[in-house]
Amino acid sequence: MEALGDLEASYWLSEEDGAVGLELNPAGLEPRRQDKRQGVDSLVQLRLRGDDFPFGFANGHTQRNGASVRRFRFDKQEVRRADGRTEIVTALAAPDGLVLRHHLAHDRGMQGVEVWTTFENGGDAPVVLEMLSSFSLSGLTPYGAADAPGRLRLHRLRSKWSDEGRLVSEDIEDLQLEPSWSGHGAASEKFGQVGSLPVRRWFPFAAVEDRERGVFWGVQLHAPASWQIEVYRRDDGLCLSGGLADYDFGHWAKSIRPGEAFSTLPANLTACVGTLDALCARLTRMQKRPTARLPRSERLPVVFNEFCTTWGRPSQRKLEAMLAALRGRDIDYFVIDCGWYAQAGRSWELNMGDWRVNPDQFPDGLGAAARAIRAAGMRPGLWFEPEICGRESDAFSTHTAHLLTRFGAPVTAGVRRFWDMRDPWVRDYLREHVVERLARDGFEYLKIDCNESIGVGCDGAESLGEGLRATVAASQDFFREIQARIPGIVIESCASGGHRLEPSFLGLCRLASATDAHEERELPVIAANLHRAILPEQSLIWAVLRRDDSPRRLVWSIAATFLGVMCLSGDVEALSGEQWAIVERGIAFYRRAEGVIRDGVTARRGPQIESYRHPSGWQAVERTAPDGGRKLIVAHLFGGAPERLVLPVEGDYAVEDVFAERPEAVGFSGGALSAELPADSAFAVLLKRVP
Repeated sequence: MEALGDLEASYWLSEEDGAVGLELNPAGLEPRRQDKRQGVDSLVQLRLRGDDFPFGFANGHTQRNGASVRRFRFDKQEVRRADGRTEIVTALAAPDGLVLRHHLAHDRGMQGVEVWTTFENGGDAPVVLEMLSSFSLSGLTPYGAADAPGRLRLHRLRSKWSDEGRLVSEDIEDLQLEPSWSGHGAASEKFGQVGSLPVRRWFPFAAVEDRERGVFWGVQLHAPASWQIEVYRRDDGLCLSGGLADYDFGHWAKSIRPGEAFSTLPANLTACVGTLDALCARLTRMQKRPTARLPRSERLPVVFNEFCTTWGRPSQRKLEAMLAALRGRDIDYFVIDCGWYAQAGRSWELNMGDWRVNPDQFPDGLGAAARAIRAAGMRPGLWFEPEICGRESDAFSTHTAHLLTRFGAPVTAGVRRFWDMRDPWVRDYLREHVVERLARDGFEYLKIDCNESIGVGCDGAESLGEGLRATVAASQDFFREIQARIPGIVIESCASGGHRLEPSFLGLCRLASATDAHEERELPVIAANLHRAILPEQSLIWAVLRRDDSPRRLVWSIAATFLGVMCLSGDVEALSGEQWAIVERGIAFYRRAEGVIRDGVTARRGPQIESYRHPSGWQAVERTAPDGGRKLIVAHLFGGAPERLVLPVEGDYAVEDVFAERPEAVGFSGGALSAELPADSAFAVLLKRVP
């Protein structure tokens, strides 16, 4: 057993077959392992082509615990400590020279661990991997006898376009993950996604709850492309594993020649006693660990993006009108979104890839536009979709030798095809058309969009899935190249909103687009959901300001941005002085709340929102500073909300600031926050602890 902050990692060795299992539990809790029918489940799950498949009616559903796993026996374990980091490396060896190295690393001050696997071919013949897990936990739950009936629950985050992060919680029994009477059959709930948009259908996240003991175990995968997570059971111990989508699920296979090695991307793991929100806070904080090198700015910015102003037809003339309205206001970045390249008669959605400035829209070029933005007191930003070319671009049909193919034909999804980011010609092309344009014209902010998925994979590797993995890895290398060429540039990751909200892309980008539901009633619901998956300091939430917005609607929109990073758009040149006063009051509140937004811990309050398109009831997000000194509460009221909302607040606090249509309708006394506001209202309150 190894103590890692407030966690304990326990390794279990089977004397019978040399297998090694891993448990990760909160420190100080006394497990109960008696009365359990439970074997040692390997901390690395893999499959090698040619080996026998798993038994127990499992073949085709899971590749866990087949003959490949049984090849490997414990060899040695090493604990390395340096510079506040502890790394435990467990080696498993096979007789033919193959070696697995399981890495578990903990950084001082972090409330979780990072786990990954390396496969080494020390034999004399190539082998083909068809599955290799990043992590595998076993023994859930160690706190109950037998199979702990009625107390285990699986939590997942569903996702689709403009509907990101919906929590789904299911009993293990409802998923048919109880062990059989004989222990023979293997049960698996495998889920994930296939393609280059990693947050489709599901976030790469899972949590298991022991409801009786109040313990949660959770994982967040680094998963830039196809991935899978499995909840597996054959005996009394529930197992949780995942990583790259395997050959069955994502058509992934990779050949490893003698002397070569392959490492998975990591998984972030943690466990705690408390709530699901507390568990998720621990996982998202792992994105700040020292080795993640998360890009950060000195303060949370306010961004203006003109997309919901021009709808893909920006121009110098329109730019000047917007800048006149924004000049002198407390806004950090002005982003020119899509369409600056759309040639006459062509749509912005069909013309990506050539990246020629439209001379009718920007007769003096983008450099002049960037200078105008800077003269207005903001830093200029620009939109690109660099990995893709559209149907009406020259690149779509003339550079097919440099596009991704599947079985020899270009991968075409609707109006888009995909550059082969592994191709040196493509990288040179994008350096010239993307990176050098940004550097030459003086842009300090880059919005990278990606509006379609490659799907299961592409040619050019041992398998379609490996082609996809290598292509997306090359895309991420391109992100790094941009940062090296233009130090300090702020990169926003966007993929039709939130399709890339996972740790590996978040670790490359200062900001991330949360969703495309910019003007919809479900926006604050989605923004609150994302606190379970990403850091609010990266979550870009839009407030689209319209000329006919009432004060109530403006407060509703702006209050949602307090759930992340504020991004403004809309009819800014047509807003009245009264409307601007509300906006500027919101910006001032956001500035005061910045520290709690960035560093706090979230608790979601309110009834479950059943329909996102037609929400009813209310929600509140309570975010508390690490030392408990300040709280930010952001509430949105839908139809059916109580006429008087009362929220008890633990601790002695006083009101520091209120943002509401009628601040006098919001009060705090007797340890409770109260508001008497109509449906479709919102408010935010900053509380400061009383000494």
